Amino acid sequence: MSAHTQTAEKGQNTTLLCQESYVCSGTDEAIFECDECRSLQCQRCEEELHQPERLRNHERTRIKPGHVPYCDSCKGANGNIMHASMTGSRQIAAVRCQVCKINLCVECQKRTHAGGNRRKHPVTVYHAGKAQEQEEEEMDEETKRRKMTEKVVSFLLVDETEEIQVRNEEDFIKKLDCSPDQHLKVVSIFGNTGDGKSHTLNHTFFYGREVFKTSPAQESCTVGVWAAYDPVLKVVVIDTEGLLGATVNLSQRTRLLLKVLAISDLVIYRTRADRLHNDLFKFLGDASEAYLKHFTKELKATTARCGLDVPLSTLGPGVIIFHETVYTKLLGSDHPSEVPEKLIQDRFRKLSCFPEAFSSIHYKGTRTYNPPTDFSGLRRAVEQQLENNTTRSPRQPGVIYKALKALSDRFSGEIPDDQMAHSSFFPDEYFTCSSVCLSCGCGCKKSMNHAKEGVPHESKSRCRYSHQYDNRVYTCKACYERGMEVSVVPKTSASTDSPWLGLAKYAWSGYVIECPNCGVVYRSRQYWFGNQDPVNTVVRTEIEHVWPGTDGFLKDNNNAAQRLLDGMNFMAQSVSELSLGPTKAVTSWLTDQIAPAYWRPNSQILSCNKCNTPFKDNDTKHHCRACGEGFCDGCSSKTRPVPERGWGPAPVRVCDNCYENRGIQLDVAELPSDEEGGTLIARKVGEAVQNTLGAVVTAMDIPLGLVKDAARPAYWVPDHEILHCHNCRKEFSIKLSKHHCRACGQGFCDLCSHDRRAVPSRGWDHPVRVCFNCNKKPGDL
Repeated sequence: MSAHTQTAEKGQNTTLLCQESYVCSGTDEAIFECDECRSLQCQRCEEELHQPERLRNHERTRIKPGHVPYCDSCKGANGNIMHASMTGSRQIAAVRCQVCKINLCVECQKRTHAGGNRRKHPVTVYHAGKAQEQEEEEMDEETKRRKMTEKVVSFLLVDETEEIQVRNEEDFIKKLDCSPDQHLKVVSIFGNTGDGKSHTLNHTFFYGREVFKTSPAQESCTVGVWAAYDPVLKVVVIDTEGLLGATVNLSQRTRLLLKVLAISDLVIYRTRADRLHNDLFKFLGDASEAYLKHFTKELKATTARCGLDVPLSTLGPGVIIFHETVYTKLLGSDHPSEVPEKLIQDRFRKLSCFPEAFSSIHYKGTRTYNPPTDFSGLRRAVEQQLENNTTRSPRQPGVIYKALKALSDRFSGEIPDDQMAHSSFFPDEYFTCSSVCLSCGCGCKKSMNHAKEGVPHESKSRCRYSHQYDNRVYTCKACYERGMEVSVVPKTSASTDSPWLGLAKYAWSGYVIECPNCGVVYRSRQYWFGNQDPVNTVVRTEIEHVWPGTDGFLKDNNNAAQRLLDGMNFMAQSVSELSLGPTKAVTSWLTDQIAPAYWRPNSQILSCNKCNTPFKDNDTKHHCRACGEGFCDGCSSKTRPVPERGWGPAPVRVCDNCYENRGIQLDVAELPSDEEGGTLIARKVGEAVQNTLGAVVTAMDIPLGLVKDAARPAYWVPDHEILHCHNCRKEFSIKLSKHHCRACGQGFCDLCSHDRRAVPSRGWDHPVRVCFNCNKKPGDL
């Protein structure tokens, strides 16, 4: 480096002259100081020197009045600060040696020019009055910035299982310790584990304070996502877990990184290697593809759903690749005519990775001959990118939290092991629904958790028929030929038939298929013989996917048995409640008419023949088949054959005395006569009829639950699986009855299913019981 001075030996300068002498021969006044060229430059030399593309990004500072350059001896050959690492700050030059053509501070002048021939070198003394005042002002400003970051602490934002660790928006703002109205940007860092991401953030934003934890141990010290607020640059700084590290939830960790990338305005990819590895380009390329495919639409939806004043940009963040080397040159050093960014784009193209989602990609490298690493260039690049608001504008912290919360709610849940892909950093399986068709095995192509918004499952491939799930859908053939696609289902009766008339028609001519436009188009037993299959005549068949948690398509909607049971149950309750007394009287009279001659009439039995317990109106009288006397249930609970009375070989009810005296034989005169034998047969028939009528009318002998299980439609949940109300979660007991919703088939209490509504899709064309949730659904059920 050359320099020309205007003053004589040990004189004071009045004007700084160009030190390059490239165009002006050192006669023009210096206007700029280039830190990377390490010289003062005039206007003409500065323009001419930085004409090549590789030199255009040099950091130049316009010289102010009273400017004094830094000491050249305090800097290494590559611009790294050596002396500053020992003294704590860069030194201002005091003199300029006209022979050595370098600027020297007082300490370096004593060290290098105190003896020998250099002591006689002529020097120019810089006037340091104004410069010293300016330096003191800058030091005051630097001290203020350091004090602003002294109280900054980091906090866990999202853990390794993708669970947000802040309760709400207010808690997020409180932990950031910033104003709710403050407009912020988000800066995050990515990179492999052990590359010093946390260390980089501490020195770039917080002047070396350990805001983010660092550790010399082999285990990663950053698990999950941590955040802190930089009050100087007014940014939310996010530290992430490193790639290629040992972790249990690898797929969830990778998906979490993309969520952080989506809310960031600037991403720093930190790599410490002598050469850029392919995994850097692969990561950024896959992240770009996944961002455009899954996150762009969701960010737009979040803006509309949350009513955000600041729209979330669908264009991804800017990227700074911070590359630190030790033994190799920085990218672009071997290609003086090409900028590093162009070499990076060529590398992306060779690997077939296309980072279109990112608004910009910049390269910032530093070569560390001796520690510590110089982060000043990275900080300047970050500040320059944060000032650019063309694509990513600052926003309030509440908007940042809402965006992260929306992405976490949408893309969450465990990823099955069989869906983990290793050919891509961000495969589609990490962001799409994990449901698989039970019939054909294909996966749903909708985004995760779409069912919360009422969006049904969808697959691009066609399904195949499975007899197990009966995944056929019938559509009316006549309507299809007229350009309409109307779904129809087999059911018990037509919508125009009354419930009892529909049951009668069902018993005579079978189930029906009814179209809303064409009416009844098919009856299964319309003719005595020759009835054709509906698929060959009136309906078309389509095969649809069977997703977990959904009902089949052509399940048995023939609910004739349940209709009959509902009607008989209602009638039985009415008879038993309104006419309990007359029913008892009629039953007793009918029993006496068909009783054998040796039985004592019911009207004469007032108490148990053994324990003498009086019978009440509701008590049941039992006759011993051996002696014919009347007993209570406790005194006649034994059973044995009574062949001498014609009861055998099946065991029948006898009293305790006759059970013990089973060896006693009757006389011939006591044997039943032919007339009594006919009465005995009538009694047996009467008991069978009485038991049958009792089951239908009074439901006393046969539990109603057994009948209901036999009669329930296929889509109903069995009674033994229903333990509590599906809506209010109350446990069922003797006092709390179970009721099935005719639409969804789940079990509810009476309060949660008291609404009445027709359910044509299930074959209920007249108002029937439906639950609270199904009743809120618009349209036909």
